[in-house]
Amino acid sequence: MKKYNSIIIGRITKDYNIDHLKNLTEICGGAVLFSSASAYALGHNVAAVTKLAEKDKDRLDSFIINKGDIYCSFCENSTTMRNEYFTPDKERRKGTCLSCAEPFSMVDLPDVDAEIYHFAGLLYGEFPNEMIKECAKRGAVAVDVQACLRHADMSDGSMFFEDWKDKAEMLPYITFLKTDAAEAEIMTGTSDRAEAAKILYNLGAKEVLITHNKEVLVYDGKEIYTCPIRARNLSGRTGRGDTTFAAYINERLNSSIEKSLLTATATVSLKMETPGPLKATREDVDTYIEEFYPDYIAK
Repeated sequence: MKKYNSIIIGRITKDYNIDHLKNLTEICGGAVLFSSASAYALGHNVAAVTKLAEKDKDRLDSFIINKGDIYCSFCENSTTMRNEYFTPDKERRKGTCLSCAEPFSMVDLPDVDAEIYHFAGLLYGEFPNEMIKECAKRGAVAVDVQACLRHADMSDGSMFFEDWKDKAEMLPYITFLKTDAAEAEIMTGTSDRAEAAKILYNLGAKEVLITHNKEVLVYDGKEIYTCPIRARNLSGRTGRGDTTFAAYINERLNSSIEKSLLTATATVSLKMETPGPLKATREDVDTYIEEFYPDYIAK
């Protein structure tokens, strides 16, 4: 049986991105694409599980990982998104879902073994709760809560966020939980990221990672850890959280929280300087750390 450090599950999308100057860019996206590229760049053995219409199978060419590690199920529709950004830093945006692939189920998982089952979804309903519970029996579960909070009204494509109604039931099954600052506030009612992380930990998640445009925060029930983002430009802002989370959880298989957080934050800082999924090596990330994080190397 084939073995992986992590298996990353999510829909690959075609994104129509409009920046604050009304420039249009068409690019493949999705958390599964950015996450798999990030972990692969650091040398981890990862697989991607995705779902789309057979007519759109050329999207699979956007994956950076080895083609033999991409597992695709075909369905009637693919997922397509329109993202309009209102500010240069891309922190304010409006998303519209133009079409949506079918949800995943256990039958979509290949017969492989993984240390981490990483749910890298886009919309609520992409993964049934029972799938997360079943994967928790097989290894550590990592969940990006975007797919638990972001809903789409397919009558007009509008998307909106609301709290995860099943969080009290589901968080105890999750080893690694990732939110951004806004999602953390939706789930906890506080804009204090450290306090939000503590609330989510107390609900059952073992390690909570919260991304922000200035830093990445981790809480493990004992200590708050932070590391600043030091990207020199924001041209590759899309995929920030996905890149960070995949780098962090795969590094945690063999490294401390502090070291994993430094590697993940440097990885996303490097990625944010170029659009698209990360195309780099571990040596590139190590060089970036030496140049931009000398004050953290000594810690």
